Amino acid sequence: MSTELQYPFATLPAPGGVVEIVPGVLWVRLPLPMALDHINVYLVEDHAGWWIIDTGLKGDNTQALWEQVFADCLGGKPVIGLICTHSHPDHVGQAGWLNERWRAPLWMTHDEYYHARVFAQLGSGGPAWEAMDHYRQAGAPDVFMQSFGRRSKGYGNLVEPMPNTYRRVHDGDRMSIGGHEWEVVVGRGHSPEHLCLLDRARGLMFSGDQVIPRITSNVSVMAIEPEANPLADWLASHQRFLELPDEVLVMPAHNTPFRGLHARLRQLIAHHEDKLLALEEACVTPMTAAEALPVMFRRELGVEQIGLALGECIAHLNLLRARGLVERTLGADGLLRYRSTSPTLTERARPGEHQKDESPDENFEGQPI
Repeated sequence: MSTELQYPFATLPAPGGVVEIVPGVLWVRLPLPMALDHINVYLVEDHAGWWIIDTGLKGDNTQALWEQVFADCLGGKPVIGLICTHSHPDHVGQAGWLNERWRAPLWMTHDEYYHARVFAQLGSGGPAWEAMDHYRQAGAPDVFMQSFGRRSKGYGNLVEPMPNTYRRVHDGDRMSIGGHEWEVVVGRGHSPEHLCLLDRARGLMFSGDQVIPRITSNVSVMAIEPEANPLADWLASHQRFLELPDEVLVMPAHNTPFRGLHARLRQLIAHHEDKLLALEEACVTPMTAAEALPVMFRRELGVEQIGLALGECIAHLNLLRARGLVERTLGADGLLRYRSTSPTLTERARPGEHQKDESPDENFEGQPI
């Protein structure tokens, strides 16, 4: 079995331009104002019009690019449906505008729709004390705490008001679009109920952020649910996705479409297991999540990255706790520290095999707490 990924498209779409994946499936790239400078969105042709898969961030520039696509690429047909893979702002940021622009209903999973609605309303009065305590107990530096207090309404600034209604999609549902059947496959961890779409007959899959070829999606514990174990969900989802056809063309929300689904899933599983082992080794000396950041990330982190980095680090520590390999204690100084407990650690550890990331994984997301 090949461990290499194949990228069949040498040409990337320009902003507002399209690349045809197969007849009736178009790939559009929209800009993002961050290091990860784009999101891939897709259009799928139906008999009566077009469906949009993900929407881009709020902003006049994004809307102007969408209008360019509508004028140049839809052949006079309307948009008749929206599908958002999950609740993060680069995916739902224009859902409300597109819903009103075309009177096109929104299709999402239950958890993702309500997460988007809740996050869009949080933070108007500043961050909750629970959120501040969450980061203080993690050992976050003062410069981050001050910045966090000022940026607590980040999500609401990145999305248009969400549609007031939606059509609920369940894992295993079938959606017929243009005479082709798309199977709903739900993944978890990066977000609570992430929707992917699989066309088995043509070997196509919209993977959103659940499977991306060159970067790994952020898997974070957020202050709104400090005892969550999203990395367990993420790894379980990837094991389940290994049962999907390996030969599909994966159409991700970032980077470029690729083949090699199983190889990429195994890479992602190994990547996180290596991080887990590195953290377990490091916690032979008790440390806070903030003190553990250099174990996972190679370079110095800016203020904008610390929140995501801490979320990712705590996600790994929470999974180690669930596996019984690390224990957590609250010190007299108000800081949570983690200590390795496994008596077989020295037998399992393989120094030098752990790989650090250059920076926190994929999404900046701007979540308010």
